[in-house]
Amino acid sequence: DIVTGLARIKWLFVIARNSTFSYKGRAVDVKQVGRELGVRYVLEGSVRKAARSVRVTAQMIDASTGAHVWAERYDRSSDDIFALQDEIALAAVGAIAPSVRKAEIERVRRKRPDSLDAYDLVLQAQPDVDSGMPEQVTRALVLLERAIALEPGYALAHGNAAMCHHCLFLRAGLQEINRSYSIRHARSAIVHGQDDALALTWAGFSIGMDAHDRAAAFAALEAALAISPSSALTYILGSVVFGWSGEAERAIEWSQQGLRLSPFDSWAWAAFDAQAMSHLLRGRYEEACRAAYKSVQANPAHSITYVQLAAALAKLGRLDEAKAAAARVIELQPGFRYSRQFAGVNCAPALAEALGSALRAAGLPE
Repeated sequence: DIVTGLARIKWLFVIARNSTFSYKGRAVDVKQVGRELGVRYVLEGSVRKAARSVRVTAQMIDASTGAHVWAERYDRSSDDIFALQDEIALAAVGAIAPSVRKAEIERVRRKRPDSLDAYDLVLQAQPDVDSGMPEQVTRALVLLERAIALEPGYALAHGNAAMCHHCLFLRAGLQEINRSYSIRHARSAIVHGQDDALALTWAGFSIGMDAHDRAAAFAALEAALAISPSSALTYILGSVVFGWSGEAERAIEWSQQGLRLSPFDSWAWAAFDAQAMSHLLRGRYEEACRAAYKSVQANPAHSITYVQLAAALAKLGRLDEAKAAAARVIELQPGFRYSRQFAGVNCAPALAEALGSALRAAGLPE
């Protein structure tokens, strides 16, 4: 099940299970396996059963160095073995994919700049894309544009470029040109990436947030999950779109699933942000405050995390703390105006009213 799940991730090359199972029960050196199968990473594991419990251990190893990329242990009841298989496979695939991507990014960083192909360029751009910071996504766009010049139909490059322009639109002055480029790249990612869950995820998010087409956004996001049900990023970014759309319970549900699949994801802050705005919309201000603090802790450099915190604190009557959070918003994003931000993401009217009154009390400019 894990092999099948990994094989559905477009950017991973996965050896068929019939070939990998030939090593079952043999004491084989991981480096030898890597050489024989022509792979960079080897996943190995074991299953132990005692009474009505099962322990599954798994580890991903870099075949060239022998270093551990990822390891986990799962202890579960064996009452329903099929449900157990599904649960562990989903959790493992959700954790393995981000870990391998991080390892691949580190590998590409060691390559000479003049030897990078389109795939390498996208990987090298990824950390800057994930930062969500204007200066860094601008740097990422240089690499992504090179990748697109090499492969004009490279869906993942277009998806990442859409995300970069989305970040520039919301955090660097709400310039229409950035919104336009975000939508254009997102549509290219959808056209060329029908089998690429990650490209569809970036594209769906940008279409939802920048084109304000929620139906098209969730068509892309649902397509991504059909390809890769364990895609934590799809759930996380989908939760943000649900959140700004005012669909609080769906936002919380998707954010929790994303965090369950990838608890330490680089986008975890966005899941907590979606939870914060959703709890606030439903009048659960203590829960909103807790989620907002988690979002700030996960990404203290992002202004929107402090927006939700300022609003939640204001709703709780903790105005001194709310004003301190609001001051941090302006420090990180000097031109921030909450009415323009709401218009930029097509914020649901009920959420705009709830957030707006709280942010006004916290001292943020309208």
